[in-house]
Amino acid sequence: MANTADGTWDSLPVKLNEKILETLDELKFTHMTPVQSACIPLFMSNKDVAAEAVTGSGKTLAFVIPIIELLLKREEKLKKMQVGALVVTPTRELALQISEVMEQFIQKFPQFTQILLIGGSNPIEDVEKFKDQGANIVIATPGRLEDMFRRKSDGLDLASSVKSLDVLVLDEADRLLDMGFEASLNTILSYLPKQRRTGLFSATQTQELEKLVRAGLRNPVRITVKEKGLAAAAATQKTPSRLSNYYTICRSEDKFNNLVAFLRQHKHEKHLVFFSTCACVEYYGRALEVLVKKVTVHCIHGKMKNKRNSIFADFRTLKSGILVCTDVMARGIDIPDVNWVLQYDPPSSASAFVHRCGRTARIGNYGNALVFLLPMEESYVNFLSINQKCPLQKMNPISDVVDVLPKVKAMAVADRAMFDRGMRAFVSYVQAYAKHECSLIFRVKDLDFASLARGFALLRLPKMPELRGKTFPDFTEMTVDTDTIRYKDKNREKQRQKMLAEQKDKMILPKKNFQKNKAWSKQKTKKERRKKKDAKRKHDEGSDVEDEDMKELLNDTRLLKKLKKGQISEEDFETQLTSGPKSKHKTVVIWPVS
Repeated sequence: MANTADGTWDSLPVKLNEKILETLDELKFTHMTPVQSACIPLFMSNKDVAAEAVTGSGKTLAFVIPIIELLLKREEKLKKMQVGALVVTPTRELALQISEVMEQFIQKFPQFTQILLIGGSNPIEDVEKFKDQGANIVIATPGRLEDMFRRKSDGLDLASSVKSLDVLVLDEADRLLDMGFEASLNTILSYLPKQRRTGLFSATQTQELEKLVRAGLRNPVRITVKEKGLAAAAATQKTPSRLSNYYTICRSEDKFNNLVAFLRQHKHEKHLVFFSTCACVEYYGRALEVLVKKVTVHCIHGKMKNKRNSIFADFRTLKSGILVCTDVMARGIDIPDVNWVLQYDPPSSASAFVHRCGRTARIGNYGNALVFLLPMEESYVNFLSINQKCPLQKMNPISDVVDVLPKVKAMAVADRAMFDRGMRAFVSYVQAYAKHECSLIFRVKDLDFASLARGFALLRLPKMPELRGKTFPDFTEMTVDTDTIRYKDKNREKQRQKMLAEQKDKMILPKKNFQKNKAWSKQKTKKERRKKKDAKRKHDEGSDVEDEDMKELLNDTRLLKKLKKGQISEEDFETQLTSGPKSKHKTVVIWPVS
């Protein structure tokens, strides 16, 4: 489906319902994007679709509109408990976003109801809502949806409800597989009718996705949408053409200072700041709240349970602010008017780099992205250009950088919670670095741990296997005794003091022998240990003298005793020794050692 031009909604070869056109007009969507003009006619003419389009190209409307159109054309109207359309997506933020778009369109179609099934809420409440209101359109994350299929004992027979399914959409399909939802997807697909329309939407194609296309789609139409106006050489660029992509090089200890200076200079803009781990988000997010004044700072990561939905909704409505996050926000999320995507840590996979950048410059808007790299990581720029067709340009050094790390240290001294966060963040960063997909560039052995610890504003180095036995003269620990740092939360401090007292009592007891932890990279697996144990046992078993040989040995000893006591002659001794079972004498050859 190459060279599909976008245009007005009236130019589609299929006519849209008047109420859908009214909603598009109200939302000021006057023109289609290429992915919309390519997918909508095919979906509406009962074709299975596998669409690949750059992030931010308007994929959501490309399936929301056909879903409503197909449900309107049903011969039998859907009953309250009958599901006509199912949209599965990897994260709850993306599911929430799709649900909001769907809600805007079905407001004019009161005959349809929809339900959002995502984590972070009580599943029993979802069951009761489904039973009470019904749902013709279900938008869900895989885990919660799979759970709903098992709620028959709670009065919800979802397996029966989906027998009427007309349309299945897997949004960010490649990410669904990346995040390990393959088993859940297979379970879900087993409940769905084979006669249905299926759409797979993604920003990238993978081998796993290709398998899913072959297994789940019947004669699919493949749609690859590229942006117009790009030079032939850059025709395969995976990031939006209106995205300005930058990088800056700075040492570990200067990195956070540079980030703070940048955010202070762009206070009136909207930023996403990506870190590699949940612990880093918790630590640096709290520091940014204090250091970048008069700016709203939110934090989101995958280990948050109940607060994620409300934080995401709040940040979307802001005109300016900072969202500190992990890759849970890297895919498909549409946050209006993001000016800058800042990648404090490069992601573990190169494809995630592209998806992070795609949170800005969406639907034809302009946007900027900046990644912070260490001097030893500069070759990553060339790698991205070749591997991801994602060229970066070097940014001029950030001006007016001041040292804010002493303030972060002061925060750690004032509250043990902050001290703990810093230690956890440092450890999690090193562990994430060790697992980086691009291991030729990102190598733990190249890290300057002293510089890194200064960049994390640590009061002392944590006890971790990767640092054992090493000295760091370039890192000066704070003179303060970190055991005396108290929690600001009085209840937490009370619990800590109680635990310390219990530990002090236990110190009187004799210590048990224990084995020190080894670095995860050097630990022997259970399999290896078992193998060694088995080999030792076999060796021991092999060294045992066989029963028959033992009998012969005892018999020889008895004959020798009889000879010494004069009970038998030497002739008799020789005869008995070489006769009978002694015909099986073994020959042992001992080779001289050279």
